[in-house]
Amino acid sequence: MAKTTKIMASQADTKTEDVSRPGFAFGKENYILGLIGVGLIILGFVLMTGGGSKDPNVFNMEMYDFRRITLSPILILIGFAVEIVAIMKRPKD
Repeated sequence: MAKTTKIMASQADTKTEDVSRPGFAFGKENYILGLIGVGLIILGFVLMTGGGSKDPNVFNMEMYDFRRITLSPILILIGFAVEIVAIMKRPKD
């Protein structure tokens, strides 16, 4: 009979340890990095807009400038990379 009470007491101790510290999945740094990543993605898409012609019969070379063809996709990819880091980074205890 003494053995069963010891087993019950040890099981009760392990249950309280699991419930004692509920935590969040992300810390403050994760949220800040996430917002920076979303900002970079939005900035990339905003920089990609424009460059069209008002007249459909006139071709406008402004559509193929550095900002729309090179800079915007690079910013968008950097934004997605920052998002991955924000998700994978462990929060500090």
